[in-house]
Amino acid sequence: MYVYLHELVFGVFPYIAGSVFLLGSLLRYEKSQYTWRTGSSQMLSNDRMFRVGSYLFHIGIIALFFGHLFGLLTPTAVYTAFGITSGAKQVLAIVVGGIFGLICLAGMLILAHRRTVNPRVRRTGSPMDMFILYLLFAQLATGLLSIIVSTGHLSGEVMVQISTWAQRLVTFQPNAADTILDIHWIYKLHMFLGMIMFLIFPFTRLVHVWSVPYGYIGRAYQVVRRRTAI
Repeated sequence: MYVYLHELVFGVFPYIAGSVFLLGSLLRYEKSQYTWRTGSSQMLSNDRMFRVGSYLFHIGIIALFFGHLFGLLTPTAVYTAFGITSGAKQVLAIVVGGIFGLICLAGMLILAHRRTVNPRVRRTGSPMDMFILYLLFAQLATGLLSIIVSTGHLSGEVMVQISTWAQRLVTFQPNAADTILDIHWIYKLHMFLGMIMFLIFPFTRLVHVWSVPYGYIGRAYQVVRRRTAI
């Protein structure tokens, strides 16, 4: 029974979550563009702590996302070719992930406090906004707890198992779930919450991630001249 549930959660559910993530985002953009927004409450309470919390949260979450992306999908042969062992990669992930995890957590706590305490912000929110905050908190908490567990085995073997699972999934190879059958439950919980995040993504304000203004990076500077009296 356990093996069956494990295969269902880590072998089948990732494809369900990924399909909903992609197709749901596309359908929402096509059918409900007026709901495609950040739902920002900055105009309601643009205080200093809000800006600090927003910066910390976004810096942390972006770093964690790309850290997980490259960490999971980079084949072992690539980093070992540069002389980086699996153990060294794990230590690097612990240090960098721990730093940005704490940064993200600090920012999220500031934003969550503002959303629950400030009456104007609280009234403009939705139940889904609070659910996302709780889910993000659980995701960060399990991620930080997994760091503590990881310090007990620094060989990098578990990280290789998780990377193999992710790489088999994205390349549609069979028996992906078998590679992580015996890892600690805290890793599995963290991974499951991550899949839940992808599953509900199209139905939340998180869709604004797709609309990041990448064009600002390469566009020409805007020249603003001060108006002079004639």
